[in-house]
Order: sequence, then structure tokens, then C-alpha cells
Amino acid sequence: MIFKLDRLYRLGAWGAAFCMILICTLVATQVTFRLLDAMLVLIGIRRLGLSITGVSEIASYLLVGATFLGLAYTFVHHAHIRVTLLITRLPSSTRVWFEVFCLLVALTLSLLLGYGLVGLALESRHFNDVSSGFLAIPLWIPQSVLAIGVALLCLALLEALLFALRIAIRDPASFREATAADDSEIR
Repeated sequence: MIFKLDRLYRLGAWGAAFCMILICTLVATQVTFRLLDAMLVLIGIRRLGLSITGVSEIASYLLVGATFLGLAYTFVHHAHIRVTLLITRLPSSTRVWFEVFCLLVALTLSLLLGYGLVGLALESRHFNDVSSGFLAIPLWIPQSVLAIGVALLCLALLEALLFALRIAIRDPASFREATAADDSEIR
């Protein structure tokens, strides 16, 4: 299956990669500062005391952002864990309807999660909620990133659902071949 919004999902993946790079940069910088202080103490010089305030808090928000922004991309590229032991043994005409059912459940749950996250971000913005750590980060910012990630996942699920429904209605026997050809494109 070729996803028409693949560029959008790739943009989410780039956002996730950027979050991971920022985490690595923050942690590496913090470790470097600590090593520098340790070296200075070893040679008898006073510590500089350099540190990044709230690095663990920032890293945790970035990690959640990386996780959620990458959801759609990993779904589109079949990197989510799926238990296919049972459904691969089903006939194609049954398997496609089982796939439609599973995609409907996943889309429904994702839409509910997205709705809740948007409401949470709007509420945090309205009440000016900030994090309780060393840094007063407005909570609507990381919550908006979560909502964007879930929205991208909802789009990918909807696209996959429409594709599966089209096959289920037109030619259910071709479902196995359509998904098998898609697996070869990835590798």
C-alpha cells in the first residue's frame, strides 16, 4: 500500500528524530560539564559548576514528543508490533474484514486519545499551567506535540482503513497479495 500522506508522516518522523538528537545533545553536554568539573577537582582547581538546569525534565518532554511524533511513520512502515500468527492463517476474504475491524478499533481509540489530548492542551493553555520542575515550561507545548503525533496516527489509520475497505468491498481475495507486495517495498 502506498500512503498518499507519506510526506506528512515523514515530517513527523523528522520531528521525532530532532527530539532524539536534542536529548542526546543535552545529555552529552551535561555529562561533559560533569567530567570537566571532575577533571578540574583532580588537578586541584575549583569546579566551574556548569550544568543545564532541568535537563531531565526537558529530556522527558522530548522523549514523549519523539515517541508520539513517530507513531504514524512507524505504523505506515509496519514497525509497530502486530500479532499476525492468527490472521495470516485466515482466508483472504475473512482476513480483510478482520483487518478492517482492527483498524476501526485502533482509529476509534486514537481519536478518543487525540480528543482528550487536544482538550487537555486547551485547558492547560487557558489556565496557564506550567510544569512543576526547575523550569516553568507551559504544559500546553508538550501536550500539543502529543496531540499532533496522535493526529498523524489517526490520518495514517484512516488511510489504511479506507484502503482495506476498498479491497474488502471490491476484491477480498486479493488482500493477501496487496499486503505482501507492500512488505517487499519496505525491505
